[in-house]
Formats: sequence, structure tokens, C-alpha cells
Amino acid sequence: MNTVTPDEESFSRTMRIDLIPDTPSEPVAGPQKRVIITAASRRGRPGANRHGWNGARSQYQELLQGMYDAALIADLDGRIADTNVRASEFFLYAREELQALTIFDVISGADAELIRTLVQNLENERHTLIQAYCVRKDSSFFPAEIAVNKLNLDKMYLGFFIRDITLRRQAEEMLRTEHNAILNAGNGIAVVNLDGSVEYANPATERMWGCAADGLIGRDIRELFHERTAADAMLRDVAAAQGSWSGELRGRRLDGTEFEVQVSAARNRNADGETVGVVLSLVDISDRKRAEAALREAERQRVMLESLGAACHHIGQPATILLGSLELLQQKTADADPSVRQLVQAGLDSMRTLAAILQKLQAVGEYRTRTYLDPNEAGRGAESRILAI
Repeated sequence: MNTVTPDEESFSRTMRIDLIPDTPSEPVAGPQKRVIITAASRRGRPGANRHGWNGARSQYQELLQGMYDAALIADLDGRIADTNVRASEFFLYAREELQALTIFDVISGADAELIRTLVQNLENERHTLIQAYCVRKDSSFFPAEIAVNKLNLDKMYLGFFIRDITLRRQAEEMLRTEHNAILNAGNGIAVVNLDGSVEYANPATERMWGCAADGLIGRDIRELFHERTAADAMLRDVAAAQGSWSGELRGRRLDGTEFEVQVSAARNRNADGETVGVVLSLVDISDRKRAEAALREAERQRVMLESLGAACHHIGQPATILLGSLELLQQKTADADPSVRQLVQAGLDSMRTLAAILQKLQAVGEYRTRTYLDPNEAGRGAESRILAI
């Protein structure tokens, strides 16, 4: 066996021709936008392994009909000379009907210029790839990848080997849609590997942590949270056992500020179902936390004010009776001992002060407290504070 060293190998360039309409929903026959792209590929030495047409018609037909791709053999004028069964399945034509057509009838955008380009390229290369839409008998279209080879039979022919890539195109469109959805999502999406290193973070995640594009790539996700131990436990639990986790953690931005984050984590698996990392869905809930705190404070204010109003109501009734009784008592003790009148007057003053306090309490619109004892003596607890009126 002869071995070819790298120095003895030569290189060629594979030409790819795109005959794609401006929009996928507009695959109309006739000249279309053509984009020619070349990419380097390796091949053997010029002249190696070249075989002419050996005239074995039966072997040729066996190979042609057994191909997975649809095959159209056309002359240099584009007329279809031979086809396989797969071509009839793709294009919905009988074999005889296809042989009465040209390549221009079944490949949208194909024309004589395309044939000339193919022939010129195939003078030195083994094949050319075409991305195009093909036209069925019922005038419907399907996206196709077409490999074109030069065939030396009784004369020069071109072999068009056509693969229906509808499912691939749909999968690509779905991936593109999903990617755009992740890019434009309001929630943060991050993917980390089993070591906790960030492999992907969408723009929402980058904005959440206050960094530029790709500024989180390669960082340890645990460094982005205040509770590093809790974040580490989350990753281990998701990757090793639970498969999912949901909870709240305190995030730490790159500038050191902290904020509340709702985290949902799930295992990231490869095509074989093996766990390769963790996918995190992240929501900044700082505003929600502040709103919840405000609601709790408002509810506290409501309860305290309602309680205060009820207390004033209950205290006000007996206070009014006491005040009236003391005023009557003052009248009846006008001639009494001065010490008795002094006591009655002190009681009246106290009741009038109480009435004034109740009136102020009923007018309170915000439950606020103030310190009324020396904190150094009474401490800093609730016992050192009193309602501010």
C-alpha cells in the first residue's frame, strides 16, 4: 500500500452556490439571487483514483437506483437524461416525465449561466454544492442541498445529487427562533458546566450583574452570589441528584452591590442524556421585595391605626363620663374644704388632658414612634419608644 505524506497532498476549494430567494416563502422559478462561497477542502493528488466510464450499464443503474439522494443526470444543456427512484419520490414525476424536463424546470433559479459555472468549476474540482429550492410537479417547493459532479459517460454529463433538507431547515429555524427568544428574554439565562464556570449568559443576565457583553463567560457562578455556600449546594444538588432547584439567593454584582434573585436551576444534558452542566433562569426580584416590604408596612400601619382608633373609642366613653362627673362634683364642693376642691380640680385637669390626648390619637394618620427614655438608661428596645403624636 502506498502512503501519501502531507507534503504530497494537494488542496482544492469546494464551491457552494446559493440559489436562495429573498425570503423562503418566495421560491419562484427563474433567476434568483446567487451567492458563491468557496471553502478549502483536502483531496488527493491530481489524477489520483480517476476512472472513466466503463460501460457497465447494469452496475451504473444499480448504483444510481440504490442511492439515498435523488439523482438527476443531465447533459451540458440542462436536459435530464436519467434519474433514480428517489427523484420520482421527491419531485412527484414519473421517470419518463422527468426525462422530458430540464434542470431549469426542477431547480428554482437555475439557468444556463449556472451550467457554465458548474462546468468551469468541475474542470479542476470534484464537486460543487448548491443550496436551492426545488420545484415539485404540484408546484410546491422544498429546500435542497445539491451536490454536482462531472460524469464522463458516453459524453460529458452532470450528476445532480439532491437531498431534501426541509427538516434540517425547520430545525435551524427553530433553533434560530429559540436563540432570539433567549437573547431578547427579560429574564436572565445562564449555562454553567459541572465545575460551575459560566459558558453562556444572555444579555439580560449581563445587565443584571452590570457587565459588558461576554463579561461573565468563564467566571465561577458561585462568585456572583453573596451566599457562596448556598450557590455551591444548589449546583451540586441539581447536577448530582435532584435535577431541578428553585429558590431565592442574594446576588452580588461586579461592582459589589447586592440584589435579590429568584433562581430556577435544571440539569443541562447532551445528546446522550448525560448531565454536562446546569441551566439557570434568573429574575431580579429586588423591586418585588421592596414592594412586598411596602405592603407589609402598609398593612402594619393599617392594623396599628385601627387598633389605636378602637382603643380611643373604648377609652373615650368612660373618660367623658368621668369628666362630666368631676365637673358636677366641682359644683357641689364649691363650699367644701380647699384641699377637697384642689383634688377635684386636679382630677378635672387630668381628664381634660386625657381628652386632648384622645383627640390627637384619633387624628393620627401614620403610626410612628419616638424615643422618650434615655437610651443609655433604658436600652434601645421597644420599651424606650412611644407613639409620636
